[in-house]
Amino acid sequence: MPTTSEYLQGARAAAQAGARVLRQRWGQHLQVHDKQRFDFVTDADLASEKAVLETINRLFPGQAVLSEETPADLAQAQAMQGPLWVVDPLDGTTNYIHGFPHVAVSVALLEGGVPLAGVVLDVTKDEEFAASRGGGAWLGERRLTVADMPAPEKALLLTGFPFRHKQWLDPYMELFRDVFLESAGARRAGSAALDLAYVAAGRGQGFWELGLKPWDMAAGILLAEEAGGVVSDFHGTDQALWRGDIVAACPGLHGWLQGLCARRFPEF
Repeated sequence: MPTTSEYLQGARAAAQAGARVLRQRWGQHLQVHDKQRFDFVTDADLASEKAVLETINRLFPGQAVLSEETPADLAQAQAMQGPLWVVDPLDGTTNYIHGFPHVAVSVALLEGGVPLAGVVLDVTKDEEFAASRGGGAWLGERRLTVADMPAPEKALLLTGFPFRHKQWLDPYMELFRDVFLESAGARRAGSAALDLAYVAAGRGQGFWELGLKPWDMAAGILLAEEAGGVVSDFHGTDQALWRGDIVAACPGLHGWLQGLCARRFPEF
């Protein structure tokens, strides 16, 4: 069985392979297809995925993979049985289509359903956020620590709109208003993986979103936790990765942010 360090090196190699493809195609004409309304896939997504999966298969032959663009039929219970690679070959596809420079490749290895090693690689800024369970979170050679705050007045919060589930827009906007009125500000940049990495790096003190998939969050959850952050779903349990609603924040603000999310989305 590979070591955690070997898994992390593999995640790095896979993320770098995908990022190289995306940089080569940056600014070029893309073939864009609708997966569903307001949700897109491009030939760049698929080329990045091919490069990532080829790297994983070469380094760890036979291990299971769950990727955004070729979802395997793996339920949570099945994921608990052994190593599972969770891959987003291009997080921020709409940004990439429009040349908005905030896109990432996210690669994580789960063991027992829990992230063990993960990398979020910012494609245009070439920033590599990496973490391993018990080994800390890192940006290059710098160890990451969340920027803790006891109150939200000076905090910057990060979020994402529920674009796949627009029926949730009204309570989401009420939640956004709650956060906006009590904090220094809120931002929506279009990449959940990078939002979680930014919380780990202290560039924001918290992140919330709903309607996400495991590949959006797996590496980012590990980064936030290893940097000293607290991660839960909207109701405070540890099921965010599988439920899709997530609150990740510095310890001083997690309870406040999670409480707002639970109040506006009690049915979750």
